[in-house]
Amino acid sequence: MQRTDEEPAPANKAWALSPSRAGDFMTCPLLYRYRVIDRLPEPPSPVTARGTLVHAVLERLFDSPAQERTFENAIALLRPQWGQLLDERPELAELFAGADSTADPTGDPAAFETWLASAHTLLRTYFTLEDPRRIEPHQRELLVEVELPDGVRLRGFVDRVDVAPTGQVRIVDYKTGNAPSELFEDKALFQLKFYALTMWRASGTIPTLLQLMYLGDGQILRYAPDEADLLATERKVRALWVAIERALHAREFPPRQGRLCEWCAHQALCPAFGGTPPQYPQSDVVVPVDAPAWSDALGPGVA
Repeated sequence: MQRTDEEPAPANKAWALSPSRAGDFMTCPLLYRYRVIDRLPEPPSPVTARGTLVHAVLERLFDSPAQERTFENAIALLRPQWGQLLDERPELAELFAGADSTADPTGDPAAFETWLASAHTLLRTYFTLEDPRRIEPHQRELLVEVELPDGVRLRGFVDRVDVAPTGQVRIVDYKTGNAPSELFEDKALFQLKFYALTMWRASGTIPTLLQLMYLGDGQILRYAPDEADLLATERKVRALWVAIERALHAREFPPRQGRLCEWCAHQALCPAFGGTPPQYPQSDVVVPVDAPAWSDALGPGVA
């Protein structure tokens, strides 16, 4: 259940870029450093744990025969999948002060049941968006990866890939929050364009449709990419790669303040909030010395 699409530690010269870490660097280079280089732990969150649980249920639901993919059966998967998640990440039990693998918490059962009910709500919304009995995914939790000709390595996990009888490919990603406003749709689609680029470069086929399903408010964001879109995404990814290599060489990852700082787990170590970063870890990563500064590599408006 637990994904392993994170980049290797920088000491591994075969590091790769995933859409989540690309997003971290664009949001705040220092956040990228803390997550990828320092590997600083982050406390579990009820919101992220719920998202992981709902994703696991939707993946397992498609293991059943089509006629059994009902809302009731999806709800029945919640507690077993929570138990499996606890087996993989025991620290999540701290969220409910003693929730055990049978989902019978000894610390705060009311808080756990309220949290579980919110997962019920997300699954109910999913069933208003599509009927899983009419869908046969081609792939689920698909690892996509490719190395571009200049050595840029891309990798990540796709929630679902559907292939129509005509051969058309749809990439589907579940989101347990609300849909973004039109101003932030491009940022939301970057992840799926990243996956589409990776699949295109690996197979030579451009996915027909990218689909983001927002279970928080029941919205669906659809986008049909073309070659120009994916070439633009590739240029952006290459610029990010150069920017990250430059930051690694210089060991400079400046903080960038924004609206997401409020939820950052590393404020105490952030210079923007009066903190001091930990000592930079030793690394033998080899990066080009002539890479441009990260702000120049990204270009105007990319960040």
